[in-house]
Amino acid sequence: MQSLKKTQWIGLKTIIRKEITRFSRIWMQTLLPPAITMSLYFILFSTILGPRIGEMAGFDYIQFIAPGIIMMSVITNSYSNVVSSFFGAKFQRHIEEILVAPVSNEIILLGYVVGGVCRGIAIGFLVTLVALFFTDLSIHSYTVTFAVVLLTSTLFSLCGFLNAVFARSFDDISIVPTFILAPMTYLGGVFYSVDLLPSFWYQVSLFNPILYMVNAFRYGMLGHSDINVTYALLAIITFVVLLTIICLDILKRGTGLRT
Repeated sequence: MQSLKKTQWIGLKTIIRKEITRFSRIWMQTLLPPAITMSLYFILFSTILGPRIGEMAGFDYIQFIAPGIIMMSVITNSYSNVVSSFFGAKFQRHIEEILVAPVSNEIILLGYVVGGVCRGIAIGFLVTLVALFFTDLSIHSYTVTFAVVLLTSTLFSLCGFLNAVFARSFDDISIVPTFILAPMTYLGGVFYSVDLLPSFWYQVSLFNPILYMVNAFRYGMLGHSDINVTYALLAIITFVVLLTIICLDILKRGTGLRT
């Protein structure tokens, strides 16, 4: 039993180390571009559009959207890390080595998810540092802020895993981020308060899960949210649990993995 636990622990450490080394070794491709891209958002909104828009929900516009921009970077990078890494393992056909190794499906999934979470948090930290050059940010609730970042990066790491499993080519791993993830992010209250929307579009926005993540994170930083924070956290946790069950079932069945 002790030997089995040691084997599982070694397997987990190996996968996590591989994932972190993978994105940190090519930091000029994985860490630097997102930081530069988000810097352009801050430059645009703080110097050109922000002063024309004025305040939103009692905050300077750039201060209001800063948590949303940070969360957007966490979402996209957590997702892209896992989808590219796991699909690369499939494409290069060394995923079989992981599947036949004496490690459980839970360990395999956890290893990839932790890698995605580490990259998402690293990018979120870099973007937060960038944001401090353009606006004042303070943490209203450290517990909520950390919980939302951790849960959101976990959720989209799981989403990236699902995309990688069913992708047949490199084109397939770009379809979901381009046509689903990006629109949901931009329409998830990153750049505006949903309270400003007409009744119909407000109700439609409530079906966008990213809305809950952005607003919960905004509450953690600014103390303001358009959505009940308790409901938002429960929604995120529910999605995490559901996707974890689905991913583990896929690994158990070998769907999209074994030919």
